[in-house]
Amino acid sequence: MADSSFLATRLDRDAVPLAIGDLIALIVLLTIGALNHSTVEFLSANPLYLLEVYAPFLIGWILVAPLIGAYSAGAVETAKSSVPLAIRSWIPAAVVGLALRHFVFRGSAALTFAAVMLVLGSVVLGGWRALYFRFR
Repeated sequence: MADSSFLATRLDRDAVPLAIGDLIALIVLLTIGALNHSTVEFLSANPLYLLEVYAPFLIGWILVAPLIGAYSAGAVETAKSSVPLAIRSWIPAAVVGLALRHFVFRGSAALTFAAVMLVLGSVVLGGWRALYFRFR
């Protein structure tokens, strides 16, 4: 009975490499963004700063991606199915992340930042998944 639950249809064991890669891709994107606005010295001296950068978007991703189907059986079949699922998951996940960043964590959710996160997150997640299926 549990296997027929909504979440059970959205999570496939074969998607574990995608989940790990997605998290790494997002952390790399967020780290590069932080480095564009801070120095390595600042980030080294304030390790919790990066956690505050990562947290809202990773929380948004972890909450939204499974619901949309980023880790469903369809996501592990081909790039043609996986990339759109990642992008469709990222858009609302980024919105959740921006809201968390604005209301809970330190940081702004300015319109230009929101646009950059929506576009670059889509490109990074879609690009990583396309590469994954190309070389798998």
